[in-house]
Amino acid sequence: MARLSGTQRTIALIGVTAVVALGAGIGLSRFIISPAEAAAEAAPPEAGPITVPVEERTLANDVVIRGDATYEGATEVTLEAGEGSAMIVTGKVPEAGSTVDAGEVLLEVTGRPVIVLEGDLPVYRSLRAGSEGPDVVQLKKALKKLGLFEGGTKNDTYGASTAAAVRALYDSIGYEPPSAGPEAEEGLRAARDAVRGARESIAAIEAELVEARRGPSKTELRSAEFELDEARAELRRAKRSGTKAEVRAAEFRVEMARLALAELKKPRDTSAIRATLDAAREALRDAQSDLAEAQDAVLTPLPASEVVFLPSTPRRVDDVLVQRGNRVEGPVMVVSGADLQIKGSTSAVDAALLSEGQGVLVDLPGGEEVAGEILSIGEPEGAGAGARVPVTIVPLDLTDEQVGMLQGANVRVRIPVSSTGGDVLAVPIAALTAGPGGEDRVELWDPASQTSTLVQVRTGLAAGGFVEVEPVDGTLAVGDLVVVGIEAARSAAATAEDDAPESPSDDASEDSGDVTSEEGEG
Repeated sequence: MARLSGTQRTIALIGVTAVVALGAGIGLSRFIISPAEAAAEAAPPEAGPITVPVEERTLANDVVIRGDATYEGATEVTLEAGEGSAMIVTGKVPEAGSTVDAGEVLLEVTGRPVIVLEGDLPVYRSLRAGSEGPDVVQLKKALKKLGLFEGGTKNDTYGASTAAAVRALYDSIGYEPPSAGPEAEEGLRAARDAVRGARESIAAIEAELVEARRGPSKTELRSAEFELDEARAELRRAKRSGTKAEVRAAEFRVEMARLALAELKKPRDTSAIRATLDAAREALRDAQSDLAEAQDAVLTPLPASEVVFLPSTPRRVDDVLVQRGNRVEGPVMVVSGADLQIKGSTSAVDAALLSEGQGVLVDLPGGEEVAGEILSIGEPEGAGAGARVPVTIVPLDLTDEQVGMLQGANVRVRIPVSSTGGDVLAVPIAALTAGPGGEDRVELWDPASQTSTLVQVRTGLAAGGFVEVEPVDGTLAVGDLVVVGIEAARSAAATAEDDAPESPSDDASEDSGDVTSEEGEG
């Protein structure tokens, strides 16, 4: 190949450079977009609906509060001192964490039970027949609650029916009922003997009175009549042949026989016997009164040292302060409410929606949810919009593990106050629109035909962003699509386009820039 001259080499280099430049220009032209093309690509797409399906769900509105889970206030239990011997713990010592209920033995002291009963008044005396006062009424109510007392509780006197109920209480726990003591028993025996003697005396006097009222027997009358006849016969003989002295003697005999017969026929005076009988009957009444008192004296008493009244039961034993063999010299244990309670509060407005016994749901610290109920709703604390109402809640059917988890924790409590009571058709609240007459309606979208239909609905409960709906003039089913808006991106693009100023022409831009500059300099 012939060597190129210098001029030829220059021409070849220029040609190669031109070809490369042309290729680069063509390549770069693929990345260059004209203003018209850029504007076309930036134009917003066609606006489209945002739809959601109609759902079937349960709607509910809740009041939510927080509260601390604790046992009801702790109380120290003290015992009344017994009479006579020292108070030594001999058995029935409960364990911490156990529960005691009304009618059960809390502790055994000196071989005798200390029984738990329900009542607000503390024990301050022993009760026995004839005792009167509010503590007697409290005892009757406690025994009636246990099903041991059948009488009324308004009478404040400790009587035979109360004593019988106390005896039944001791029988139910397997202990010998308290005794009134040997002196009372001896007094009862003496009173019974006195009544028996008075009755025997009355019986004898009544027999004497009956005999007195009966009168003389036939034999006595016949004998007296015979004596009178004999005296008269003797008087006749004396008058015929006797001396004056014999006549006088016969006349005296007749008179005495007549008087004796008249005395027999005359009703007998029983006033003295009746007076004696009245006195004997009065003595019997006194003896019977003494017997009634003696019988009351031996009725089963309730020693102050053998009972403890607590405001409510059952109770949880938090701590035991004595052991078997200890002398009782102070509090014997600490008890509290047997059930965990959650103490919280809510606004007065929300409190008006709540009621005692209403069901709740408690969130345990571990995330588990358990059922409970409202135990009590207190009085508002404070005034005005900031007033708070205390609410006490009791969790139900807790396991031992859940009790340990809940005790001392601050937890969330959800209280349903309104609900659909089951699954209903529901749509987001945003799907509702108002018709010309104020009626509620939803826009039903058909993706196949890309068309929508307005369906009038009747609304129900709204909760959690959803509302219950029921079609009025059309159909609505689960899965149907309802419109809640238009696509956000397209809407934003359309809004931006509407808000942007009109783009001036190139000439106008140059003119405007000049004007602006001149005005700025001016």
